[in-house]
Amino acid sequence: MKTTPLHEEHVISGARMMPFAGWDMPIQYTSVIEEHMAVREHCGAFDVSHMGDLLIRGAGARNLMERLMTNDVASAPVGRCVYSHILDEQGRIIDDTIVMTIAEDEFLVVPNAATTERVSGWIRKHIDGRELLDISDFVATIAVQGPSAAAVLERITSADLSRVRFFWGAFVMLDGVDWSRKPSGDLLKGRAYLGGEVRGVPALLSRTGYTGEDGFEIACENEAASTLWRALLDRGAEHGLRRAGLGARDTLRLEKGFLLSGTDFDGTQTPFQTGPTWVTKFNHDFIGREALEMQKGVGEYTVLVGMIMNGRGVPRHGYDVVSGSNVVGRVTSGTMSPVLRKGIALGYVPREYAQPGTNLQIRVRNDLVDAEVVSTPFIRREKK
Repeated sequence: MKTTPLHEEHVISGARMMPFAGWDMPIQYTSVIEEHMAVREHCGAFDVSHMGDLLIRGAGARNLMERLMTNDVASAPVGRCVYSHILDEQGRIIDDTIVMTIAEDEFLVVPNAATTERVSGWIRKHIDGRELLDISDFVATIAVQGPSAAAVLERITSADLSRVRFFWGAFVMLDGVDWSRKPSGDLLKGRAYLGGEVRGVPALLSRTGYTGEDGFEIACENEAASTLWRALLDRGAEHGLRRAGLGARDTLRLEKGFLLSGTDFDGTQTPFQTGPTWVTKFNHDFIGREALEMQKGVGEYTVLVGMIMNGRGVPRHGYDVVSGSNVVGRVTSGTMSPVLRKGIALGYVPREYAQPGTNLQIRVRNDLVDAEVVSTPFIRREKK
């Protein structure tokens, strides 16, 4: 299995390590629930270095993004991050990804760990003279998520983080971390940094997040990862920052109704089935568009819905969704929500069962447990 640059840090910390998409990753340090609630209430630090990092650049790179992405990536200004799907010719989702415009005609595509090679091959098939660099093995990424995320980041940089708005990013010098080496890789070398050219860890900062909380993703060179990780844990302790594993990351994203690649879509579904509706913009020509228009005309397909349990039981991947005496669908993701203290699930059902308020049942082992179709997210951030 592959290991991230922070692997030794996890082992020393006593993390429970498990295989994930070919990587040996920390699933939890203490308990999933404790780490989950720490992120909801304060802050958590995740190692997400297993995610892919693909740099696309060259004349006409915007045109390529327009062709590859369902969302309107091509018109995004420098610094903007966009969530998008990548489709095959049949309109089926190859992967969902965050794309950041880091310069004119230069984009960073972040695919999921298990699909990085496939996405890279798909882009290369359509590259047509542009440059594609797979820098996944040279870049480490730490996600700092939670209400206190900005306060934690302010402890390691003097840069004005208010300039990094939600779903935007920037090159930032983390001058509060003792590091004096110059950036050498394709992603970080020669950039203009917020905070100036001073000592510290050069990083690409984005403000997106997979937990539904405020948060930042910090991409740095592998050699700086351990130093940055330790500095975050040390400086962030007063703001409630704690290590969090992929177990909590999964329950956090599910409470927000976010998709998990390979679980909530497996290469056979289209964006019309998975949603969200805004991820597909028909104001440009993209691969798979014609197939989607045909599917929309037919209208007969299953859709992904949120379901909340009205009885005792925890829904899991693969469980039957039942209406009357008929199996009408399958659960793709399910858990016991630490915030709601109820079972929640995503699953595919025919469109006639997808209306919020529809009563269904989920087969938990040998029992049929009442469930109700609801709009996602299952929980919403309180407005302050």
